[in-house]
Amino acid sequence: MKNLEFKYRKIGLLLTFGLMLLLAVSCDDMEDKLKPEINTGAAEPTKLYILSEGLFNMNNSTLASYDLNSKTLVSDFFLTVNKRGLGDTANDMGIYGSKMYVVVNVSSQIEVLDVKSGKSLAQIAMKNEKGIAREPRYVEFHAGKAYVCSFDGTVARIDTSTLKIEAFVQCGKNPDGICLANNKLYVTNSGGLSFPDYDNTVSVIDINTFTEIKKISVATNPGRIHADSEGDVYVVTRGNYGANPYVFQRINSNTDTLEDTFEDIQALNFNIHNDTAYIYNFDFTNQTCWVKVFDCKTEKIISENFITDGTELSTPYGVDINPANGDVYLTDAKSYTVWGDVLCFDRHGKLKFKINEIGLNPNKVVFASP
Repeated sequence: MKNLEFKYRKIGLLLTFGLMLLLAVSCDDMEDKLKPEINTGAAEPTKLYILSEGLFNMNNSTLASYDLNSKTLVSDFFLTVNKRGLGDTANDMGIYGSKMYVVVNVSSQIEVLDVKSGKSLAQIAMKNEKGIAREPRYVEFHAGKAYVCSFDGTVARIDTSTLKIEAFVQCGKNPDGICLANNKLYVTNSGGLSFPDYDNTVSVIDINTFTEIKKISVATNPGRIHADSEGDVYVVTRGNYGANPYVFQRINSNTDTLEDTFEDIQALNFNIHNDTAYIYNFDFTNQTCWVKVFDCKTEKIISENFITDGTELSTPYGVDINPANGDVYLTDAKSYTVWGDVLCFDRHGKLKFKINEIGLNPNKVVFASP
């Protein structure tokens, strides 16, 4: 009996050792799958700007600044510099040249700031000829122009020198994402304000003629959209928030056709750097979340769990990547009613630092260089 017990104990030890070895090898393999960080030519940033959208119809959006060298946070930066509030429900922002463009949805305006000082240079009203708010959502830049998609079904072209709106092009219902690939704009038509009659198309806009040349059918309620270095355009489709789930899809911008649907990747939001997509989801029913890493070259998940050091994330609300070093910034909205945090991870998923209570529903981080 003792010999038999010893035999089983020995087998158990061997199985445990084998499992540990397998896990170690798997971790090494995962490490090998991460691409070496490339030199993008981007200058190392010295300052972060963090946008917080606040609460709908509460007029409490904020813009914070964080000095990466001195570790100094100014949570009310826009208010401090401009002596007024930013507006209602700021959804997006981006830096182009010496200016920063902040898209304020409910206030229906684009706030243009000097990057170095934060001083407001202009407020571009986004209203139609009848004075009705267009409700802008996201901004993209190319060749001296800013392109803004709005819930009224349009994309505006703004000259970044004169800060004047030059033209509009009509898309589908309630555009909710925009990106550039192969000299074309790709705009997701969500139909999100037309519940339950969602849209399911991506408009393709020729950037030279500024006309819509095609609509690509995708899954229901498309949202965030980004392109990789090869011109593949990835889009999150959010379904009907019920029986019709989120899916992750890929469009070939050479043929303007939908080529892949990754039904097992129920993405809510994502961003791409160095042909690596950092994807997250939040389950509103179970109040759980995950962050995965996807290789755009092989079109496969290379890590089921981006965060490798046990750091807990409550409610992911935005993801941005430092173009100079590949650090991944995740914003945490917590309960949506208290000030959230910004967490900076290295590309291996280890926490580098955390900025607590940055603003109410932080959703976007941009990187300013000297």
